[in-house]
Amino acid sequence: MTIHLLLSAGRGPAECAWAVARLTARLEADAGRHGVEVTRVASVAGERPGTFRSALLRIAADEFAATWTGTLCWQGASPYRRGHGRKNWYVIARPCEIGGPVTPFSESDVEVVAVRTGGPGGQHRNKASTAARATHRPSGIVVVADSERQFTLNRAAAMRLIRDRLARGDEDAARARLTARWQIHDDLIRGDPVRVER
Repeated sequence: MTIHLLLSAGRGPAECAWAVARLTARLEADAGRHGVEVTRVASVAGERPGTFRSALLRIAADEFAATWTGTLCWQGASPYRRGHGRKNWYVIARPCEIGGPVTPFSESDVEVVAVRTGGPGGQHRNKASTAARATHRPSGIVVVADSERQFTLNRAAAMRLIRDRLARGDEDAARARLTARWQIHDDLIRGDPVRVER
């Protein structure tokens, strides 16, 4: 199963962004040895050349990805601060969703019934069943369209309303996934790494 893995320097110093770049390359090399396809989907450049604040990878095997999931440690002397005593640079690697399936729309999934129009508008409006109540069965969304005097026009308007509601739901879900991705940057716990590379 394909999984997306985000490697992040969190709020660490430039060396952590350097570690993300090194660990990304090491992960890709390890995947090659195991015959696992890895694609670099996106990356955010660090302050220094050749470094990443984060890297998003698509990995074609979730079992392999699990061996790289958690707090990672790159061991090495700082390339930016000569004589700096710290040698361990921590990175978080966490699975994330980058895009769920768009909610499919098919008119066959929508049940439309004629209902009486309410409110002001004269005798015809109150007596004729020209409004359309549409129910999208997969999602449970229900809308009523009654602005037109003909049922067929209200039916078309109800279909548009269902499409709009589904699109808004997809956009809300995409925003939630993006927020969750950004929260990963704050989840880094230094120490007790699942993997140490050098």
